[in-house]
Amino acid sequence: MSSTSQKHKDFVAEPMGEKSVNALAGIGEVLGKRLEEKGFDKAYVVLGQFLVLRKDEELFREWLKDTCGANTKQQGDCYGCLREWCDSFL
Repeated sequence: MSSTSQKHKDFVAEPMGEKSVNALAGIGEVLGKRLEEKGFDKAYVVLGQFLVLRKDEELFREWLKDTCGANTKQQGDCYGCLREWCDSFL
């Protein structure tokens, strides 16, 4: 990831708390709605899936694509965001 978005920087700058799934980099309104419909309404719920998949990039990207239809860029943005957050807070 050559550069990070402001959304990414904002997310990784502080504890996750009760942030909406839409706070994740790469997850906008449409993907957020799809994730919410499948029970992933908070960023920490997506983080839980990320951890269940052992922070494996390929598995997480595939899960995100299958779950909400995220494209390659969105998958990478979300993975990078969660990975950096974990590196800072876990």
